[in-house]
Amino acid sequence: MNRLASAPLQQSYDRPRKRMVDEQIIARGVQSPRVIAAMLQVQRHLFAGEALRLHAYKDKSLPIGEGQTISQPYMVAKMTELLDLKGHERVLEIGTGCGYQTAVLSCLCKRVYSIERIKSLHELAKRNLRKARHSNVMLRCGDGLLGWEDYAPFDAIIVTAGGFASDLWLEQLAEGGVLLMPEGIGKSHRLVRRYKQEGKVEEEYFDDCTFVPLLSGVS
Repeated sequence: MNRLASAPLQQSYDRPRKRMVDEQIIARGVQSPRVIAAMLQVQRHLFAGEALRLHAYKDKSLPIGEGQTISQPYMVAKMTELLDLKGHERVLEIGTGCGYQTAVLSCLCKRVYSIERIKSLHELAKRNLRKARHSNVMLRCGDGLLGWEDYAPFDAIIVTAGGFASDLWLEQLAEGGVLLMPEGIGKSHRLVRRYKQEGKVEEEYFDDCTFVPLLSGVS
């Protein structure tokens, strides 16, 4: 009885998700067919929490507790597109949050290794990703600034908090790999993409944005 009753509710999110992709992502210039498919596939309402489910597909970030947020859909899609994943990569994510960006990445690469410094959010992400059935992810509660040496090198590293790059991330990045993060001070950030090529690092700059601050330690 409960399963039957919940089916129409589950289906009711398909149209808002399609509208989100059309109006917030494609209309703003995201072109990658793989990223667009992933944004259509991942059910953002499962990561937004019960109280905010009706807002899950709106054009804004949403609070997830502990002073953290689930990023705006466009920013998730834009950052994912900038990684240019082909499907074989091993990706390190710094800042799991509620697991939404993790889920999108998991649709596009071989495996995601994600670190969250706040234990309650680490546990939340585990529940969310299990519920949404994203299995090619490995989660850790720890200091993201240290990276994850045990599984390095990574083909790509994505950082979902604003600040400046850790030298350890570049050390753990594979030759030919890409490091993407919102860089800056306070609430003023800009997306920076770094390529590691033949011992040198090349930089490219993209959208201005605002992210929660990148912090050290575990809480």
